[in-house]
Amino acid sequence: MQFVLIPVGEFEMGSPSKEKDRSDSESPTHKVTIQHSFYLGRSAVTQKQWEKIIENNPSHFKGENRPVEMISWVEAQQYITKLNEKEGTDKYRLPSEAEWEYACRAGMQTKCFFGDDESKLNEYAWYAGNSGGKTHVIGQKKPSPWGLYDMYGNVWEWVQDEWHESYSVAPSDGSAWEDGSSSNRVSRGCSWLCDPKFCRSAGRFKREPESCFANLGFRLLREL
Repeated sequence: MQFVLIPVGEFEMGSPSKEKDRSDSESPTHKVTIQHSFYLGRSAVTQKQWEKIIENNPSHFKGENRPVEMISWVEAQQYITKLNEKEGTDKYRLPSEAEWEYACRAGMQTKCFFGDDESKLNEYAWYAGNSGGKTHVIGQKKPSPWGLYDMYGNVWEWVQDEWHESYSVAPSDGSAWEDGSSSNRVSRGCSWLCDPKFCRSAGRFKREPESCFANLGFRLLREL
């Protein structure tokens, strides 16, 4: 599993009112300061990496170098627990929603890290317009400026946070927001099934933690 070092910094989380295809759940925009560098998986966890720890493969679209999918938030947590135990550490976890968006933006405040030109999406993402109705082997499209693959498309990615209907009183330090009353969790990044309007850095989706779909996986964070 390869990781990319994500540096400290700050950004405006969420989408401004003028952003095309935005949702009200992405507001208000607010400054977030990432106070600690971290490593983020260069890609979503693959089926080969999943099987090495869990010894099964629930994925609908089989292929050892495709992202593992049909994974619930609960199962992702079980994988992380076993991986930490196997390596004798506690450094692996899901990224917070803020950490995910910060890494995705790669220093950009535009709709996507490559700008606002939707026609460029094909260069970076597997989505409804080019996926052929399936996942694809990781690393086939261009990486982000920070060296991350498939931050848009291929599979949605679980993050740690509980779902909140807006960013009102959201944390400003990049930590996971888990003090709400909702049992739902958040996924990020859109998938092979999505229209381009969902493939934005601020895009987010509410899901029950037991949800399992053929377009839903996860990416690991490793603390320094």
